Amino acid sequence: MIKSILVIVLFTVGIEGISFAQSELTAKEDVLKDLELLRSLLIEAHIAPFAYTSEEAFEEKYEEVRAGIQADSLNDFEIISRFQRLASVLNNGHTEIDFPARKYIEDLYAGARVFPYELAFEQGKALVRKDWSKGNESMVDWEVLSIDGRVIQEILEDIYPQISAERTYFKNAKIEFYSFPRYYWQVFGQKNRFVIELRNQSGQTKTVEVGAILGMEEFEMQRDEVLKGSMEVKVLGNVGYLNPGDLSGDLVMFQQYIDSAFLVFKESNAQSIILDLRNNRGGDDVFGDYIVSYFADRPFRWNKTFELRTSAFLKEIVRAKFDTSTVYNQQILKNANGTRFAFDFGSYEPQPEEKRFGGDVYVLVNRQSYSQSSVTAAQIQDYGFGTIVGEETGEFPSLYAAKFTYVLPRTKIPVGLSKGHIVRVNGNTDKKGVIPDWTIQDHLLDEKDEILDTLLQELGTL
Repeated sequence: MIKSILVIVLFTVGIEGISFAQSELTAKEDVLKDLELLRSLLIEAHIAPFAYTSEEAFEEKYEEVRAGIQADSLNDFEIISRFQRLASVLNNGHTEIDFPARKYIEDLYAGARVFPYELAFEQGKALVRKDWSKGNESMVDWEVLSIDGRVIQEILEDIYPQISAERTYFKNAKIEFYSFPRYYWQVFGQKNRFVIELRNQSGQTKTVEVGAILGMEEFEMQRDEVLKGSMEVKVLGNVGYLNPGDLSGDLVMFQQYIDSAFLVFKESNAQSIILDLRNNRGGDDVFGDYIVSYFADRPFRWNKTFELRTSAFLKEIVRAKFDTSTVYNQQILKNANGTRFAFDFGSYEPQPEEKRFGGDVYVLVNRQSYSQSSVTAAQIQDYGFGTIVGEETGEFPSLYAAKFTYVLPRTKIPVGLSKGHIVRVNGNTDKKGVIPDWTIQDHLLDEKDEILDTLLQELGTL
């Protein structure tokens, strides 16, 4: 199989039980019932459904989506595309319905073609970072101005309703993550040719006509995913480098990996370490805390406050899938539906002094540092445990998260919901990502590593 599609199918949060059989149709009556359930779910199970939108805007979108369901039956692609537009109105990155991967894969196996450029969004520009077309001239690093006569911003405005995120900066990051060709396919369908207007860095404009490319052989099999989950430990001169991979999975194995990494740094007499949290999916606090324990000089927390909201929907999931004997889950189950309550995770102890790293710590972040990776970077910054380097994260470090997944019973569509509210250690709730102490722009998807190379040069290892 192909690595990029496997990432979407097997990783993408919320896609459960993917089948490669043809999509089944769901009767209009059942779609409408699940839409009504989705409306209730978003209102009753989200900790603060109207934190970033108004109740009026939500209800208006609900009525719009409902009115648009006219056919006697719909396939899962049609349902997902409609239901996404309701979930995304909450403008919360952890409350979402994911990309319709099954239909996409079906179409690709049937020979579907996709848009031939992969785009990155930087400083208000849509830049070509990968040119998969068969044009005579590579358009890499050119800015896309329009496609088929429509300016790029209009096209993005049609794509944004399929994406749950707090702000445009984060929506663009998610388009980079899933890729522009995939979203273009979802929103506009397959097209065979494109007339594209572009502009280079010198201001020269050019219009090219290019064909669509085979989605399977010429796109998916040629590319790498933005979020790779790679784990790497190395020593460069007197600088240790650690990419921990995703902050999730088998905790014991993860801890053993971190133990071995810091042992390598100690044995090599590293004077500084670089913790790379870029292009990171995030995960759970215990994973981030374990890393931080190796350079913290005092007990620490991963949040200032953590608040949950319980609901009948959440209780159903907890009883079915989780250990109901834990204090955390008991609190969810014993509180009345709709109750918001604080939960204290307590402090985390640093490693014994003889195991700790005592040199300088640099933490790399970019707009693709998601969820717990953003929270962990903020935690390190707020305690002064290290220096944050890179660009502003797409995700807020004070955020509505603690995601759980509820599967709509008739359409079988998984819906991710934020049951919790996390406030970063310093208490700042501004609608901003983690702002680096040292800003270095990351030209995502190109062949250079601007952030790491610039830092290594400053540290004298390049």
